Amino acid sequence: MADVIIDIGGEIFEAFYETKDAPKTVARFRDFVPYSNRIIHVRWSGEACWIPMGDFDLGLGFENATSYPAPGQVIVYPGGVSETEILVAYGPTCFASKAGQLAGNHVLTIREGLDRLAVVGRSVLWDGAKPISFRPA
Repeated sequence: MADVIIDIGGEIFEAFYETKDAPKTVARFRDFVPYSNRIIHVRWSGEACWIPMGDFDLGLGFENATSYPAPGQVIVYPGGVSETEILVAYGPTCFASKAGQLAGNHVLTIREGLDRLAVVGRSVLWDGAKPISFRPA
């Protein structure tokens, strides 16, 4: 059974926590779920969408950080060089900002519906921001 339901503009995805590899990030993420915001398309990273969180301090360091999330992987960047953010990869991604390449903690994985996720991602690119929510499954 999934851990989290992600709703992006009415499209529903089941996601699973990466508890073994990112226990601190998962624990912190659980603290603020349910969570709602708007998701926009990345500018520097390829085929991904992100939730900018400004200077919000998650109190996290790096655990299983990656610059190359696979489609369906959700990563959390705890801030530092760039602003805090949540990134959802839907295609080839090299996580970066105007300051250069970044790495974020892989906290969740969407295992099914990756074709729909890509459609949603391209819609965010061409049509603009969409509402996103994370809630316990």
